[in-house]
Amino acid sequence: MTYDRLVCANCAAPVNEGRCPVCRASRERMQHEGPLAGLSPVTLIALLAVLIAAVALLAHQTV
Repeated sequence: MTYDRLVCANCAAPVNEGRCPVCRASRERMQHEGPLAGLSPVTLIALLAVLIAAVALLAHQTV
């Protein structure tokens, strides 16, 4: 999940605005979770579909 859609339970503001220390800490943690952490679920599914198609194509060519 991306932090631009999250709402802080402490200040009720969007986390990406970083209004309070809790928002800023959550935003920092989510930015450093990994290269795929900021991608939307739709993008991850699309990447997975491309990977599966590439593997299927390679398997078909080796037969």
